[in-house]
Amino acid sequence: QVVFALNQTLLQQESLRAGSFQIPYTTEDLIKHYNCGDLSSIIFNHDTSQVPNFINATLPAHERVTAQEIDSYFRQELIYKRNERMGRRVKDLLEQNPDKSFFFAFGAGHFMGNNTVIDVLRREGYEVEHTPAGQTI
Repeated sequence: QVVFALNQTLLQQESLRAGSFQIPYTTEDLIKHYNCGDLSSIIFNHDTSQVPNFINATLPAHERVTAQEIDSYFRQELIYKRNERMGRRVKDLLEQNPDKSFFFAFGAGHFMGNNTVIDVLRREGYEVEHTPAGQTI
């Protein structure tokens, strides 16, 4: 799987360099959507938007299975489990210090796709509100 992932990443980078493959959004797009709180936009809808996408229709069937296994692993280990840990840390701090106010800031990756830090906290019964850029807190 590691060799497959490395080969697919290199092929993707070569395609980018050759101009035959384009990323569907720019860094500016990500910043704009993040600042606007538009976390359900098309950019953020795919759970693995922050990890390489190895699944494509041109792969032979056996390689597609490998790509799906890698995608599932990345999604579980790099996204879901990480967001669960971050959400638990926030919850623990809030519960251990009920008389204190907190301000939490996370990178955009914690808000992408499903099972975000916000989702974790809402499942625990917390109300989470987005504060747009430039708005006074």
